[in-house]
Amino acid sequence: MRFPRIVRINRTSLQEFAMADLAFVVVTIAGFVLVALAAKGVTKL
Repeated sequence: MRFPRIVRINRTSLQEFAMADLAFVVVTIAGFVLVALAAKGVTKL
């Protein structure tokens, strides 16, 4: 008896998770940098 081909196994690789984590960290750091630059600009007013 063969396993039916209709059943799919979702194989998300560790590399995909690592890339998603890296993207999240980069976006978070970029957000903090933008907030810091905005705060620095406000203090110069």
